[in-house]
Amino acid sequence: MSPTNGIVNVASVPHRSPFRYPGGKTWLVPYVRRWLASLRQRPAEFVEPFAGGGIVGLSAIFDDSVDSATLVELDPGVGAVWSVIALGDGPKLAQRIEAFDVTRENVQAVLERRPRTKLDRAFACIVRNRMQRGGIMAPGASLMNAGENGRGLSSRWYPATLKRRLLDLHELRDRLRFFAGDGIAYLQQIALRDDVACFIDPPYTVAGRRLYAHSELDHESLFAAAAQLRGPFLMTYDDAPAVRDLAQRFGLDWTLLPMKNAHHALRMELAIGRNLPSAEVATPSGEAGDRPA
Repeated sequence: MSPTNGIVNVASVPHRSPFRYPGGKTWLVPYVRRWLASLRQRPAEFVEPFAGGGIVGLSAIFDDSVDSATLVELDPGVGAVWSVIALGDGPKLAQRIEAFDVTRENVQAVLERRPRTKLDRAFACIVRNRMQRGGIMAPGASLMNAGENGRGLSSRWYPATLKRRLLDLHELRDRLRFFAGDGIAYLQQIALRDDVACFIDPPYTVAGRRLYAHSELDHESLFAAAAQLRGPFLMTYDDAPAVRDLAQRFGLDWTLLPMKNAHHALRMELAIGRNLPSAEVATPSGEAGDRPA
């Protein structure tokens, strides 16, 4: 299939996630909206088995396109954030973010301190995500130096924006579930349900650089699990011959989606699934919702 040509501004997409992520999918939200609207029935549940920043699932419940969203995440820090929100402690996390005095010494103290509670772990994860270069979560990533417009670490710390997003999520907590664990295993558990829609955005490695703490994945097993899903699903990957081969082997459709990265360079991503709609897609503005709104 040939790529669509329309590219819409990602600024038109509300940022719902407290995370900033390399490879974030804010730009894809308009396409997902069109995909969900094309389905024969409204999904009772929307699943992101590799949640990360969770922007697609969050957008689906804010748009009221689905009844509920389930985020599955293996990383304990990222999972702690979603668990705290789903369990109703988002306001406590928001208060801690609002009160935090951003200095290099304070940031290093948070990242070096062993968390005693799930709330401690969630707060440390947000600090790490905001303060490390490019939002990279893999071990060994360094803190920013110059930051945005030379403003250092505080240039990526928007306490009022983060507080508002967390409080907005708190209002919808009854429609948000979180499970800690393996995404492929969760897909296998729900394979026979036709009332579940899945958005599958697996972690990946770019040019040998690990972007996340859990970047290793058995991609063939993932395709096998996706092919067994009775409900609709949409899977995204970097465009590569090996990925196209997997899609063909498991009898899945694919289409190319154009997007522009933060440096305004055009590249293509693969959307994989069944009966995929054509759509306009978005141009990222910064990194996955890291600017105040």
